[in-house]
Amino acid sequence: MSKKEHKLVTVITVGFALFAMFFGAGNLILPPYIGLLSGSEWAMALVGFFVTAILAPFVGVLTVARVGTGFSDLMAKFPMWLTVAIHFLVILCIGPLVAIPRTGATTYEVGVRPLFPEISNVVFAVIFFAVVLVLSISKSRIVDVIGKYLTPVLLLFLVLLVCCGILFPIDEVEPTSFTGVDAFVFSFKEGYQTLDVLASVIFAGIIISAITNKGYTTHHERMRLAIWSGVVSTLCLLFIYGGLIYLGATTDYVAEGQVARTQLLLHISHTVLGRYGTIVIACAIAFACLTTAIALTSAMGSFAQQLTKGWISYKVGVVICTLISLVLSINEVDAIIKYAGNILLFIYPIVFTVILYVLFFNKYVNDRLPYLLSVITTALISSVAVLQNFGVCPERLSQMKASIPLSSYSLEWLLPSFVVFVVSAFIVNSPRKR
Repeated sequence: MSKKEHKLVTVITVGFALFAMFFGAGNLILPPYIGLLSGSEWAMALVGFFVTAILAPFVGVLTVARVGTGFSDLMAKFPMWLTVAIHFLVILCIGPLVAIPRTGATTYEVGVRPLFPEISNVVFAVIFFAVVLVLSISKSRIVDVIGKYLTPVLLLFLVLLVCCGILFPIDEVEPTSFTGVDAFVFSFKEGYQTLDVLASVIFAGIIISAITNKGYTTHHERMRLAIWSGVVSTLCLLFIYGGLIYLGATTDYVAEGQVARTQLLLHISHTVLGRYGTIVIACAIAFACLTTAIALTSAMGSFAQQLTKGWISYKVGVVICTLISLVLSINEVDAIIKYAGNILLFIYPIVFTVILYVLFFNKYVNDRLPYLLSVITTALISSVAVLQNFGVCPERLSQMKASIPLSSYSLEWLLPSFVVFVVSAFIVNSPRKR
């Protein structure tokens, strides 16, 4: 058996790695935008963002750690076809379809173009994803590379920006047309764009594997270290998100028409840190996006290997993922965010449902039917939200959705899925007459 690494070192390394895996492109450009629009209601906005971008991912990691070591253990109570379907949708969203291309596009728009405008996005994409490929090709070293070397540098730049912005605010917080509920709902939905709930059920396997490789092999040890590592990650995310939202609420940025999220971030960094602000934010975004891209590419490689039962190896999967991401990263960041929105409105509540019911009922309800029906219920309601977003939803369906409790908080799926779960669990477990 390999020698155990000291617990504190493991917690800090794994916690930092988890923070860096979660903290990617969307996590840096979304909070200032939320703060700008929320204004004086920035605290309520932070609460909404906390639920979808911090608390839910943390619960996702812990749920996987509690029931096993990976995504397949989380989905053990679901039919195989549904497990494969959800896994496929999740991995596409956090992989080459949305999240990984966005890391490259954001790094270029925020970190490269302002400093080196002569470099084209195509040339940069090739360089960026070549680095991602080199650093993700060795699966066993990913957590150490991210947690010990890349994350401390990332945190240094972010803490510098946030602390300077809090100590020397650009402007006073302006009143907003948003109510507290408006700010909560808006930031709650924006939290979907971080993709972190989807990533959490995949990253959990990487984190648990890293803890195991450090000598902690029992379920109790893994669970305890996963909790403390999650606490480290959560505290880092809360400080950075809170600071960035506050910076957005106190900025003097004036937008003509639609706000470009990357331009807002550049304006804030330049105003807070002067001529060095562009360099600081360029370094921060480069490390944030690089760490996330490495973790996601590794997850995609593992998924390809698992799905094809080894026909596509981990390394081949990593190469394919990198090439697809490179091509899609040439799009503008706002364009990627726009097309991602409709996908996330559908898949995010479904993964939420899986995490919640496995977390609370895994030990008490063994039959698969309640879990299946609750996910189907959530999927149907989420489909209505997607139709509304496209502007093709029948009026009656929209009215029905609006009448469901918690719909004003974008949680209209929660109560119906819970009722379906409880009723079906009662039916399948009720004593049968002889």
